[in-house]
Amino acid sequence: MKNLAIESIGQIAVNVKDVTRAVSFYKDVIGLPLLFESNGLAFFQCGETRLLLSLPEKAEFDHPSSVLYFKVDKLPSTVMSMKEAGADFIDEPHMVGKMGNTEIWMAFFKDGEGNTHAVMSEV
Repeated sequence: MKNLAIESIGQIAVNVKDVTRAVSFYKDVIGLPLLFESNGLAFFQCGETRLLLSLPEKAEFDHPSSVLYFKVDKLPSTVMSMKEAGADFIDEPHMVGKMGNTEIWMAFFKDGEGNTHAVMSEV
């Protein structure tokens, strides 16, 4: 197979039912910087990756989003802050696995659109 030299993910699209409600959640609860909104689209910056929130363009795109894993340094305090801001967590922070000496911890939550995402930390 040929080396395609893919460097990273540039943008991820998340389907939403209500763009205004979703913008409020991703900005005020998760704390992502809003880049801009235009014609029912909202763009956020998450590290080097851009996040697009939008209504599905066509029926074939109308499905729940992929699970986004937001990497954080301090998982327990992030979960607490997000809960205080209104996030609905499905579970508490828990270890999901080990890579050598590194523990991988996660906590899953629902955004205001019903999509499941997680915050994660490598300790």
